[in-house]
Order: sequence, then C-alpha cells, then structure tokens
Amino acid sequence: MKNIIQKCKEIYIKNKIIIVVLAAIITLVLPVLVPKSYFMGIMCRILMYATLAGSLNVINGYSGQMCIGQAGFFCIGAYCEAILATRFGINFWIIIPLAGLVTAIVGLGISLPTLKMKGIYLSIVTLGFSEIVRLTALNWESVTGGPMGIKGIPTPNLFGFEISNSKTYYFIFLAIAILFIFVTKRVVKSRIGRAWLAIREDQLAAKSLGVEVPKYKAFNFMYGAFWAGVVGAVYAPYVRFIDSTFFTLDEGFNILSMVIIGGQGTLVGPVCGSVIVNLLTEVLRPIGEWRMVAYAILIIVMMWWRPQGLVGASDSILAGDKGNGKKLEKSKQKGGGAHGVSVRS
Repeated sequence: MKNIIQKCKEIYIKNKIIIVVLAAIITLVLPVLVPKSYFMGIMCRILMYATLAGSLNVINGYSGQMCIGQAGFFCIGAYCEAILATRFGINFWIIIPLAGLVTAIVGLGISLPTLKMKGIYLSIVTLGFSEIVRLTALNWESVTGGPMGIKGIPTPNLFGFEISNSKTYYFIFLAIAILFIFVTKRVVKSRIGRAWLAIREDQLAAKSLGVEVPKYKAFNFMYGAFWAGVVGAVYAPYVRFIDSTFFTLDEGFNILSMVIIGGQGTLVGPVCGSVIVNLLTEVLRPIGEWRMVAYAILIIVMMWWRPQGLVGASDSILAGDKGNGKKLEKSKQKGGGAHGVSVRS
C-alpha cells in the first residue's frame, strides 16, 4: 500500500499541471454531470468538511496544538448567520466575514488562557469549550431559540439570483474551499507559517530563535476558528434550520477523523479525509450509529499503519508544502528540533 501511495505521488509530480487542470474542469462541470440533488448534497458536504478539516489541520497539523473543539467554532458561525439574518435582516454576504470575525475573537479568547497547555490537556479544554457552546445554544432560548432552534433562515441571493439548492451552494462551498487553500498556502509559506512549523517541531527551540510563541499560537487559533465560522455561516442558510443537535461532540470527532485519516500538516490531506469519511458515511448509513465504531476502527488502523495519514508530512510535496517540508527535514538531520528553520518575529 505504501508503494501505491509513493507511485501516486510520483505520477502527480510528473503530471502536476495536467492533473490540476483536469481536476478543475471536472469540479466545475460536476453539477452538469451529476444533476441529482442527492449526489450534489454529498458533494456540498465533502467541500464543507474539507474546509472544516483544513481549518482544524491549521491548528493541529501546522502549529502542533491539539484541538478537538472545531464543532464549537462551526456552531458559533452558524448561529451568527441565523440570528443576524432572521432578526436583523443583514445581507448574507456581509454576515460571512462578520461570522468569521466573531468566531476568530472567540478563538482568541480560548487560546489566551491555554497558551501554556499542550497535548491531552489542551484537547480536553477545547472539547469542553465545544460542549459549552452547544449547551449555551440549547439553553439560551431568548437568543438561539433553545431546543426549537432557529427556523426559516432566509436564502441568500446574488445579483437577484436566489441561491436555494445544492447546485448553487456547491459553488459557494467550492469557492470557500479554494479560497481557504489559496490563503493558507500563502500563510504557511510566509514568516507566520515558518513560525508555526518551528513551534510544532520544538517550542523551546523556536523561542530561542526569537519566535514570539504566544503571539503565533494565539493567531493560529484565531485563523483556524475564522474559517470554521465562515463555513458555519454558509451552512445555516443551506439547511435553513439549525439547533444544538447539529453540533454535538460526534461532529467534532468527525472533523478530527478527517484530519487524521487524510494527513496532518498538509493542504491536500484534509480534502482526502473529507472525501473518504463522507463517502463512508453514505456507504455505512444502513448500519446507523454503528458507523461511528467503523470510524474508530479506521482511525486505529491508520494510526498503526500510517500515523502521518494518507497524505502525511512525509508526502508534503503532494500537498504543496515542498519548501517548508524540506527545511524541516534538513533541520532534523542537523540536530533536531526547530534549529535550522529561519524564523524572525
């Protein structure tokens, strides 16, 4: 199996331009090739979760922090859109960045008191945060509607054209996914991204190199939270009704499983994870809740057989992280840790 992955990587490197162009063409004409709303709904979920998993990967994969609270940020973004649209009539296109900004501020609020935490301790805190957000949505009836949720979320429109079905939302989720990958790739290759990678490799060594660790860790959380909030803001009018049951702990672990299966510290990994998990969800739908057991088994197998995921750090060329990956490999060979990674704050 490892040989197959290596072969795929070699084929991709040799035919990168052709593969990218073909993928772009297929992605754009997919609504015509697959007109049924059921299949378009699956594609919307794949794109939505690709961005959600990618936003979690920014926190877990690039800076080495351990977050399981992405469902909480997703929930905040969705409720921001639902409340602002139904009660204040604010335009959908204005709400999207607002929801992302609100969620980023919440992310900052979570990161500041937990800057010295890492590993299992940070994961427990973020897990608790996600559940607090869900319970707040469940019980704050005057704002969130409580158990009844928020109904009749208005459908957005663009130049008078109503966005009301899976085909139109497909292009919105696609645009967000592409924008996320483009921006994140630029950030990862910048001074900020190098700082994140240095912190991931060795926090103490990064600090000795002059990296302002607290600042970059806080921004990392804000960045990951922002994109989860943006996705939540698009998800709310897509389903037109939200309540707290949409954002349970299962949702958080579902997003985490996509990152683990696809591969952390890469851009392509979460996309692959989203495709695999969402297709498995449809295939295993007849067994109901037992599919969570199947996910758990799959994660255990992946952690044992290929802990870096299908497209892990060692395959970063495939994910577009060629430069940073090589720098880190060289730094490890010279003496380990973050030494050799040139970062200035």
